[in-house]
Amino acid sequence: MIRVQLPYHLRNLAGTGREVELEVDAPVTQRAILDALERRYPVLRGTIREHGTADRRPFVRFFACQEDLSHDDPDTELPAAVAAGEEPFMVVGAISGG
Repeated sequence: MIRVQLPYHLRNLAGTGREVELEVDAPVTQRAILDALERRYPVLRGTIREHGTADRRPFVRFFACQEDLSHDDPDTELPAAVAAGEEPFMVVGAISGG
């Protein structure tokens, strides 16, 4: 099982807790995790990725194993610790300001 941590506004929208577990077939990639997340919680479609292009939305970041994966290719395999469920895949709302 893959562990996914969601920020407050997305878990509130989906009606779930801070962390969800998803069944994801190998290879475990950002795209595979987000596809599974959107299948299970259809209300999240368009909140993390753009509807038409499936590109990461601005101000949303992805982290795993203390690494920022936001700009990685969405089809790159994630670290083995994420695939094994030892470490979570984190969706984080970026903060900006000046």
